[in-house]
Amino acid sequence: MKKVLLTEEGLNNLKNELEYLKAVRRKEVAEKIKVALSFGDLSENSEYDEAKNEQAILEAKILDIETRLQNVEIIEQSELDADKIHIGSKIRIKDLDFDEICEYRIVGSSESNPMQGLISDESPVGKGLLGSKVGDTVVIEIPSGTATYEILEINIK
Repeated sequence: MKKVLLTEEGLNNLKNELEYLKAVRRKEVAEKIKVALSFGDLSENSEYDEAKNEQAILEAKILDIETRLQNVEIIEQSELDADKIHIGSKIRIKDLDFDEICEYRIVGSSESNPMQGLISDESPVGKGLLGSKVGDTVVIEIPSGTATYEILEINIK
């Protein structure tokens, strides 16, 4: 399995999610199963089937997170070069096509969340920005055509 690149914050979030799934969600699903069993005949018990499906999905998610945690590689902020964009960089860029300034953080794919400004290093935009420096203008192929960005600021903290 390939390495899972995470920031320290991303690692903590993943550990917290795993703890929540194990400590809280498992109990909730077990209670749903218990209640559904009390309804009797399992052959026509849709609540039981639904609870068992929910349990299977939950256990698969827990296993996925545990597997990712076994293959984590932490991005060490102290070792990063502040002169160019890399995984872990917080950046301010100007979208020249829409004349707006955006702030993003480039993260590993398992940590990405574009709605929170966390852009994957494997996404077209993330991949296209990697290695760029302040003042660079970057044209990136995206699914709908191209996007042009000017790099305004790079921060590694």
